[in-house]
Amino acid sequence: MTRRRFLKQLSVLASAGVFFKTSFAKAAYKVKQFTQRYLRPPGALKEDDFISRCIRCNQCAEICPNNCIKFFGSENGIASQGTPYISPREKACILCMKCGDVCPTGAIKPVKRELKPIVQEVNMGIARVDRQLCLSWQGKSCGVCYRACPLADTALKVGFMEQPEVLDACVGCGLCENSCIQIPQAIKIIPRHTIAALGK
Repeated sequence: MTRRRFLKQLSVLASAGVFFKTSFAKAAYKVKQFTQRYLRPPGALKEDDFISRCIRCNQCAEICPNNCIKFFGSENGIASQGTPYISPREKACILCMKCGDVCPTGAIKPVKRELKPIVQEVNMGIARVDRQLCLSWQGKSCGVCYRACPLADTALKVGFMEQPEVLDACVGCGLCENSCIQIPQAIKIIPRHTIAALGK
C-alpha cells in the first residue's frame, strides 16, 4: 500500500468516525429530549403558546418563594431555551400563584390563590400512583403524599391503610411526588404537554 493511499483511507475512516459520533450524539439528544419530564409553572398557557409568548425575563423565578422554577439551557431544544420549568421530584410548586401575577406577557396567566380558581385554571399535569411501589398499597400505611397535597380531599384522597387515590381535580403541582419516600417514587406527575402529545 502506498503512503498516499494509506493516508487517504485514514482520512475516510476519520471522517466516518466523526459522522457516526455526530449521528450518535444527535440520536442520544433526541432520546433525552423525548424522555425528559418537566412541568410548566401554574397558569402557563399550552406548550406552543407558552414558548412563543414567554420572553425569558426570569421574573417568575425571582418571585417564587419556593425557588422551584428553573430555566432550560439547550438540553430541551432551542425553542425551549430560557423558558421556566419545574422538576417536581427535586422541588415542587406550592401553588402560591405569584408567578402569574408578575408575568408581563400572559404566558403564565394570573390565577387567584383560592381553591375554585386553582382547580379550574391550573393544569400542570396529573398525578399517577404506581401501586406496586406504593407502601400503602403494599400493606404498610404511609399517607405522606396525602399530607403533602395542598388540595387534600379535592385532588387526592386516601382509603384503607392510607391508600392514595388521585381525583380529577388534581392540578399537578408535584408536592405528592416530591414528598414520596419511595425510591423510585410511587407517585409522579404526568405533565400536561405529555398527556396532550399522547392524545389523552
